[in-house]
Amino acid sequence: MLPLFGIGLLFSIAMCVHVVRSGQNMMWLYIILFLSPIGGIVYLIAVVIPSMTGSPAARMAREAARDTLDPTRNYRSAKAAVDDSPTVYNRMRMAAAAGELGRWDEAEALYRAAAQGVHAEDPALAYGLAHALVELGRYAEAAPLLEKLERENPRTPQTALALARAYDGLGRTADAEAPYQYAAARLPGLEGIARQAAFLARTGRKAEAQEALVEIDKRIERLNARFRKEARQWRDLAADGIARAK
Repeated sequence: MLPLFGIGLLFSIAMCVHVVRSGQNMMWLYIILFLSPIGGIVYLIAVVIPSMTGSPAARMAREAARDTLDPTRNYRSAKAAVDDSPTVYNRMRMAAAAGELGRWDEAEALYRAAAQGVHAEDPALAYGLAHALVELGRYAEAAPLLEKLERENPRTPQTALALARAYDGLGRTADAEAPYQYAAARLPGLEGIARQAAFLARTGRKAEAQEALVEIDKRIERLNARFRKEARQWRDLAADGIARAK
């Protein structure tokens, strides 16, 4: 009968073989070997078991694990696509990937480059550009783009939140309130309600902001554990806004 050490070693070797044969990120090899056997167990849970089920949740777990190990993977893939074929779609994909990394200057340039000719009025490109401008703090440029989007297209939670942030940044608090409320009630995830809570606190309604924070905590409790880290970032944004309010 093999001792526990031998069993752990064989298990780690088997996980390393799976990494190589399935084309996983080679960083997994270091995790498995240097954190044996815990590293192998993490790999088993994050990659092997989800790959056997094929469910949407499994795919999300795999993607989350890959993004944690290699956060620039999507950007590199999108950049390679643009270098090979600089289509509007590929530029949009690269712009979104740049935004995910916080490279909003680059995202803005890519959206502008894509919004040319017959695509100059494309609402997806207009929103992407406006969103990048909001993230860059260029609210005066973003607001007219978002207002035009809302005049010509049905309102979405995403455009409402971007418009609310633009108005908020310009000091137009009365105009910001309705789109914040719309986004908070409809936007998936916690960003909408978190930004609304911070806005309420800044505009002297701390009691309402605290109620929103309580609701955020309730939603976090209901979340799957793998999504709580990102959710707590939005919770922190709301709590910080409340703490800073006079």
